[in-house]
Amino acid sequence: MKYAVIAPTAAGTTADPAWISAYAKHVEACGFESLVAVEHAVVMSRYASVYPYDGSGRMELADDLDIPDPLDLMAFIAGQTTTLGLATGVLVLPNHHPVVLAKRLATVDALSGGRLRICVGMGWMREEIEACGAPFEARGRRADEQLQVLRKLWSDSAPDGVDHHGEFFDFEGAMSYPKPVQRAGGTAGVPLHIGGHSRAAARRAGRYGDGLQPLGVAGEELAGLVTLMRTEAERVGRDPEALELSLGHLVTRIDQARAERLADQGADRIVLAASSTSDLAEACDELTACAERLGLP
Repeated sequence: MKYAVIAPTAAGTTADPAWISAYAKHVEACGFESLVAVEHAVVMSRYASVYPYDGSGRMELADDLDIPDPLDLMAFIAGQTTTLGLATGVLVLPNHHPVVLAKRLATVDALSGGRLRICVGMGWMREEIEACGAPFEARGRRADEQLQVLRKLWSDSAPDGVDHHGEFFDFEGAMSYPKPVQRAGGTAGVPLHIGGHSRAAARRAGRYGDGLQPLGVAGEELAGLVTLMRTEAERVGRDPEALELSLGHLVTRIDQARAERLADQGADRIVLAASSTSDLAEACDELTACAERLGLP
């Protein structure tokens, strides 16, 4: 089992270089696999969109909270650590142009020595996505094409480059270097996981992804999404057993018994949400206690 820790954005400290650097180093020292960063390119002070993971329909983060760019944060953390994995959870894919994103992801992966993993989502805040220039209603179709563009630009395209003629993106002879260090799914590229709670997310993970991170689902609904992901992968000629499943829990509550129950549901990775304390010593103590409960090295 792999254990990832979500950077405690709600604490308001993830843009504090001294705080987040010390925290990341402790995550690494405790033996956790990776540190995960969230994304909101912009948060509107007034929004009509409904946050799907809280009964209030409002997200738990304050509108004026520091939410650093996750890829820039991962690049910073890469320079502060040596083995710690660097991940997003989730990157709001509609906010990004895939040609630019391919370069940014490959650069972080290359400079970190192949430590990057990306979990992308379609986003729920219409106002944010439209402010970034993407059509909200078409974000699913656009995302499928974005994932294809990323894979193409990460491929060994010399000397002629790659072509793409799609609904949203169009180019010929494109050369994007450096390439990612890693090989995800047998081809060059940063591992791309799909986050979400819908059947569309599960199908997208099967067709284009390297794994699924279901959000806010459990029991039969979770099992159905995992089955759908693997069925879709097999349908398009991909190896369904090569796809990972990442499930969530809490740093303060996870233990070996709970981890075993998640493993029984097929989890390859547990993504742990930390408390929102801004006290660095307290936050590190929580990580230490968690690592001891899980028997991490």
